[in-house]
Amino acid sequence: MTQAAKQTYSNARKEFNHRDALWPNYSPPQDLIFTHGCGTELYTDSGETYLDFLSGIAVTAFGHAHPHLIKALSKQSEKIWHLSNVFRIPEAEKLAQRLAENTFADRIFFANSGTEAIEASIKAVRGYQAAIGKPERHRLIGFSDSFHGRTIAAVAASGNPGYVQNFAPTDHGFDHVPWGDMGALDGAITDHTAGIIIETVQGEGGIRPLTPVILKHLRELCDARGLLLVLDEVQCGVGRTGKLFAHENFGIEPDVLASAKGLGGGFPIGACLVSEKVGQHMVVGTHGSTFGGNPLAAAVGNAVLDLVLEPGLLELVQKQGETLRKGMEKMAANYPSVLSKVTGMGLMIGVKCEVPNVELMKELRDNKLLVGRSGDNMIRLLPPLNVSDKHVELALAIIAKAVAGRAS
Repeated sequence: MTQAAKQTYSNARKEFNHRDALWPNYSPPQDLIFTHGCGTELYTDSGETYLDFLSGIAVTAFGHAHPHLIKALSKQSEKIWHLSNVFRIPEAEKLAQRLAENTFADRIFFANSGTEAIEASIKAVRGYQAAIGKPERHRLIGFSDSFHGRTIAAVAASGNPGYVQNFAPTDHGFDHVPWGDMGALDGAITDHTAGIIIETVQGEGGIRPLTPVILKHLRELCDARGLLLVLDEVQCGVGRTGKLFAHENFGIEPDVLASAKGLGGGFPIGACLVSEKVGQHMVVGTHGSTFGGNPLAAAVGNAVLDLVLEPGLLELVQKQGETLRKGMEKMAANYPSVLSKVTGMGLMIGVKCEVPNVELMKELRDNKLLVGRSGDNMIRLLPPLNVSDKHVELALAIIAKAVAGRAS
């Protein structure tokens, strides 16, 4: 690094130290500031290199500063940034058409985040029931330990007491049953139930994929009772599990699906995908977004789809996910006092710790590997979808060293 570059980064550190103007709702490491990245690597203001196996919590799907995404964003930025949806936006229309061609969906609404996509999903479910003459059906059933976002409706849908505390009322038209308890679900359905909402792979609550049996039951139950099935694939979608969307691994289709995170590769975007029977009722005036589907976001979203749909990419995700999973399972078998089980699909992997997960996560960070944490005392591995063999091997080596040290 040149002296001039070091001075620039030093100045950046001074500027970013002024955190008092921000809400104190986040607690990042105070001594760690990243200035730029390339692929799976992040670089600090002091010139250190970190391996990023968190990807902004499954957001930077193709790592940092991917040239194809940079080109798409730069090209669009020289034309139009914003129009508002009172005019046609060709980039958004193209992205919607491509998503429809490659998924169950017939209609797509674009938002700016996963939470907004969830809010749109909730409205779509209630709007559908009202449109077919059943406005009394307005309640949705969710599951314990789920996470659907942090707006009032999204935290109410999640049913996690830690997220709704002090933000009462907590009902907002949602009922909850224990995750995976189909008997409890059957008993929770009433004449006021409109739909069921669930993560295809639970993220924040612990990396727990649904099973084929559970998903089949959900689909059959919704069909039999006139309910809509909403899948939250904000974190597990867009190639993360080795399929374009995670539910494709199980052979069923939802009525509504929420997507975001990886869809923008790091640029804010969200999407609510619906079947025609649902989408036909979301007419002019039923929903909207000032920035949803803006030309910049849509251009990047199309570039992300270019990469995800490239032949061999999803197979690479499956291959690298299998390598990571086997490596972690071997560690869990060798050091059961530190690690106990490995869960997940593709490149969305959870590892249950027998030591405090935050301590192991910090130790890995001290050794220049970034991972996340999850419920059930797990660490979470979410590398870019195009992660290299070299970086997979390096990450496993760093984790193995830390785990062996804690076992001794």
